[in-house]
Amino acid sequence: MSDEKTFHMTPDEFRRHGHAVVDWIADYYTRIESYPVLSRVEAGQVRASLPANPPSKGESFAAILGDIEKLILPGITHWQSPNFFAFFPANASGPAILGDLLSSGLGVQGMLWATSPACTELETHVLDWLVEMLDLPRKFLSTSAGGGVIQDTASSASLCALLAARERATNFASNKNGCDGKLVAYTSSQTHSSIEKDVRIAGLGLDNLRLIDVDENFAMRPDALARQIEIDRRAGLVPCFVCATIGTTSSNAIDPLPEIGRICRENNLWFHVDAAMSGTAALCPEFRNTHNGVELADSYTFNPHKWMFTNFDCNCFYVADRKALIQTLSVLPDYLRNKATESGAVIDYRDWQIPLGRRFRALKLWFVIRHYGVEGLQYHIRRHVELAQQFAGWVKNDNRFELAAPAPLNLVCFRHKGGDEINQELMDRLNRSGDLYLTHTRLNDRLTLRFCVGQTNTMQRHVEQAWRNIQQEAAGLERDSAVAD
Repeated sequence: MSDEKTFHMTPDEFRRHGHAVVDWIADYYTRIESYPVLSRVEAGQVRASLPANPPSKGESFAAILGDIEKLILPGITHWQSPNFFAFFPANASGPAILGDLLSSGLGVQGMLWATSPACTELETHVLDWLVEMLDLPRKFLSTSAGGGVIQDTASSASLCALLAARERATNFASNKNGCDGKLVAYTSSQTHSSIEKDVRIAGLGLDNLRLIDVDENFAMRPDALARQIEIDRRAGLVPCFVCATIGTTSSNAIDPLPEIGRICRENNLWFHVDAAMSGTAALCPEFRNTHNGVELADSYTFNPHKWMFTNFDCNCFYVADRKALIQTLSVLPDYLRNKATESGAVIDYRDWQIPLGRRFRALKLWFVIRHYGVEGLQYHIRRHVELAQQFAGWVKNDNRFELAAPAPLNLVCFRHKGGDEINQELMDRLNRSGDLYLTHTRLNDRLTLRFCVGQTNTMQRHVEQAWRNIQQEAAGLERDSAVAD
């Protein structure tokens, strides 16, 4: 009797093709600087290169991998390039990639402790490690009333915090009856746009989001926050949530957490702190002043997938009172009931997030921490900050350019003194060159270039070359402008 054809990849085939994929990734990293950092394809070009219909018969793995090179790579913006200085980083590393591969191979669905105890317990343990590593308040430890959980992004973490704040403010009535239009949330005008999306999803409504004015360093003004809370209370509204930021996306501004936290305590508002990229800096004791006031927070979040060499997605979210979060998000149908859950002795992380299902993300974070150790992580964070500070010094010493905001860590906001048009053209020329990738923001209503040092393999030579390219393109623009005049 012949063996039944399964169409599956056999273990031997998987082993052979797996080696080919790992070799391809290793080779990719050795040649990554040969590619233009920003993809040059036109809209629709990648899709137009793909077959109109799916294959009726399976294809060889060699053909599939070959098409990565031919069809996919042209449409890749190389986030792992050491010349990627745009946005905030989304860096990766060898141990993180291998941890993610093992996670995929195990194929765990870790919605309940019972569905894979190691998935839950490793996550709890690694999140406790990070409390120690970042010197976060002890109330965020799993051994306290709080604890940590891995979310996909800070956007989801902030939404969970907002939902818990909503329920605490209404004594959990809004989960049953919906929002009544009176709940109000507060954040600065510089906070990440995800908070705007969160208030929409949570049912507070965009009209009930207050964007608080910032100071000359683009940090939230506590006096403006306190004044707005009082105005809203007098109007019969119910303030419930404040989000402060350690390292805003536009300029890396750091909100004054102690003052904001005290205002939240006085008014019984949920105080959430978003440290998406800059939280990683607290691995180094000399940068922990950025976290002064976190001890007042009800929740805190940061992204190892930005600046801690752990590939996307991996967000760490902490709460001081896990009961409030669990009561907000827990739904327990009969098919999820089990003895471990009912014993109360285990954590079911499905109750700490929006989705039911969850991947074994703790594995890659565990790999990163064990591979680098605290010492290795600190080394790279310090080096990135040092390189960014050198870049800021070069900007200050060039009379054609100016710094647009303080640069406390690894983001430098700068601009050519010639105005918005020349800065836009300068950025466009640099990005078209393929030699580096920058993005922009607007500060004081002026177009501002952002230079963020945070990619895993960025070194001194990459930052020096980027500055030379910026100077050369600026000189070319100035010559063109002189000719035009």
